[in-house]
Amino acid sequence: MTTATIPPNPQTQSGAATSRDGIKLSYTLRSVNASAQRPRIALVHSLAMDRSFWDPVAQLLAPMADVLTYDCRGHGQSDKPKGPYSNTQFANDLADLCHHVQWADACVAGASMGGAVALGFAVAYPEMTRGLGLIDTTAWYGADAPKNWADRANKAQSEGMAALLAFQKTRWFCEEFSAQNPQVLQRCIDVFVENDINAFVATCQMMGAFDLRSKLSTVTAKTAIAVGEEDYATPLAMAQVMHEGITGSSLQIIPKARHLTPLEKPQDVAKVLLSIL
Repeated sequence: MTTATIPPNPQTQSGAATSRDGIKLSYTLRSVNASAQRPRIALVHSLAMDRSFWDPVAQLLAPMADVLTYDCRGHGQSDKPKGPYSNTQFANDLADLCHHVQWADACVAGASMGGAVALGFAVAYPEMTRGLGLIDTTAWYGADAPKNWADRANKAQSEGMAALLAFQKTRWFCEEFSAQNPQVLQRCIDVFVENDINAFVATCQMMGAFDLRSKLSTVTAKTAIAVGEEDYATPLAMAQVMHEGITGSSLQIIPKARHLTPLEKPQDVAKVLLSIL
């Protein structure tokens, strides 16, 4: 007679780490115990969101892996230092946070901006990257990126974060999802409008300058790429560039979803991330 394996019951703890340049990074760790030999994954949120962005996916992964979520610098409960910001700086923050929770290595995944950070981490810290998940993201936002991101930053600075909501809401989710899940949409709106303007501007400038196309071939970690079928913020063509550039990577199109698939289709995203654990 065989006995079914009962998934462990992870405990959730929150805390704060200090980056190498003295910035407080707030985090949540879902873990069984420090000695348990389980896969580990760190999840990086989208621009102008916070670590709660990953809650639906983290809850699905936690029975099988230790899960680390955190607020990037300039976001949520983490410090909001004056810019400029850089992708390298954000990757260093994640490395410092991993050291704080005593992780020598981990799978790393991110969505949108978080995907850019995860990719930067895999490039800068290959020895710490056990697997890589790139969700609704890109290695480069295009030739017009500096201007487009500057325009977005300037609008926020002159009119406030709420002035960007009409632009954001249609990109985040399909209309059907927004209509059926008003609480999810409202939570995103609430987090978005509470952002520190100066930190948002610095992060937009960072994204405008972001370009890791030339480094894709250096990524050696097992990589899973996913994109919403209707994502027009970082569309399929951008995902395909990463897929072609990273040897052995997988690419999945998530049906009936736009740009924030970890919230719109958490089960699909969790399945993608399980493939790298």
